[in-house]
Amino acid sequence: MTSRTDRGLVSNWWWTVDRWFLSAFLALMVLGIVLSFAASPAVAERIGLEEYHFVTRQIVFMLPALAVMLGVSFLEPRQIRRLAILLLIASIVLMVLALFIGVEIKGSRRWVSLAGVSLQPSEFLKPAFVVICAWLFAEHARQPDIPGNLFAMILLGVVVTLLVAQPDLGQTMLIVGTWGVMFFMAGMAWIWIIVLGALGAGGAFMAYTVFPHVAARIDKFLTGEGDTFQTDMARDAMISGGWFGRGPGEGVSKRILPDSHTDFIFSVAAEEFGLVLCFLLVALFAFIVLRGLKIALREYDDFTRFAVAGLVIQFGLQSIINMSVNLHLMPAKGMTLPFISYGGSSLVAMALSMGMVLALTRKRPETRRSSFGAFDSRMMPAE
Repeated sequence: MTSRTDRGLVSNWWWTVDRWFLSAFLALMVLGIVLSFAASPAVAERIGLEEYHFVTRQIVFMLPALAVMLGVSFLEPRQIRRLAILLLIASIVLMVLALFIGVEIKGSRRWVSLAGVSLQPSEFLKPAFVVICAWLFAEHARQPDIPGNLFAMILLGVVVTLLVAQPDLGQTMLIVGTWGVMFFMAGMAWIWIIVLGALGAGGAFMAYTVFPHVAARIDKFLTGEGDTFQTDMARDAMISGGWFGRGPGEGVSKRILPDSHTDFIFSVAAEEFGLVLCFLLVALFAFIVLRGLKIALREYDDFTRFAVAGLVIQFGLQSIINMSVNLHLMPAKGMTLPFISYGGSSLVAMALSMGMVLALTRKRPETRRSSFGAFDSRMMPAE
């Protein structure tokens, strides 16, 4: 343990980082490994891999993810912006390349192979997109003659176009929803609410009419007819688990569900460990979102406020979408549960995103204007 009087880099980080956030992120990472042991061996055996193939890879991915999260948390807000710009450019380039040379899986081109490693660029685009939009909104709020809001709209259009071209409508919905909340926070006029709402409704209708798989999923969700095997199994697994579960290793759904270690890991958790563990997961996700919004609400700097709120809202929306699909409250989507589902790109990108949250919420001496018009310097209050 370091002393408060120690001015070293690590000591300064320890006394300024939000340790509640850090503890919640680490708890989710540990639960992700535990649930990987529960859900993935059956999947590995079913497709002819070594029993702990996915568990081993999850742990291997967890190590760089942890390093990325902690490393990014040392950065200053200006460095976070610079990192986001570089990451945004690289992600857009890779997403364009994925359309031409990407690996096609289930009809979508979302992955590129770099040095033998499969990478999903859109996962890394998400935190970069939020931070850059937060910066654009903040610049417009600081100086209205800067067309920050317009640039944010153009950027949204570029990102949505690339995602729809893959196609990846789940990520499109997530990014549009996050952007809309941030734009609302930035003080958008009511006319924009009407215009953007109409565009969103029109986009949803076009997705239903243009993409057969989207129409099929929505129709199956609304009518219950057709192939609803995975969602039905996931719902039944949650019911059969009860409050305390069937016991570790005793689940049945994981032996049948193709995506039990990714999209439907929440159902495996419910079946083997019960609703008690599910409520714990929900509480952790809710704590991160609510704490982030509380800190953002008290933050006087527009960029930090928009960025922190956007990052935790994106985190929360992704969690809600995944759990809603497991509960059969939404049509099926390929959306991972943050830090829990198997997936290298998702895990490292989420660690990067939460590393940005840790960096932006660290306590720093800030200059504020007092009620008398003078400036005073004080440390952001600790929780």
